Amino acid sequence: GFTERTVHDHDKHRYCTNKLLELANQLKDEQIDPALVSGALMTASCVYATFVAAGNKGALEPSGVDKVVAVYRRTLAHQREVQKARLQGSKNH
Repeated sequence: GFTERTVHDHDKHRYCTNKLLELANQLKDEQIDPALVSGALMTASCVYATFVAAGNKGALEPSGVDKVVAVYRRTLAHQREVQKARLQGSKNH
């Protein structure tokens, strides 16, 4: 169910996301190509996802890579839908 913990986790997730976007924008403001910043964020995310799944001394098995890719795919698809809805909403105002 939708508990206080999930609401709290959602807020933490949004906070973390916003902090990473702030950092990305700071790097862009330092005249670093946004495509390079995006690639660096993806690399950092891969490093951290591997740490979460396998620890400091582990590596992902191919099945673990597939699971992480599936999460990325779902997240990217969700973000696409959010952006489409946002753009659609701005057209209606």
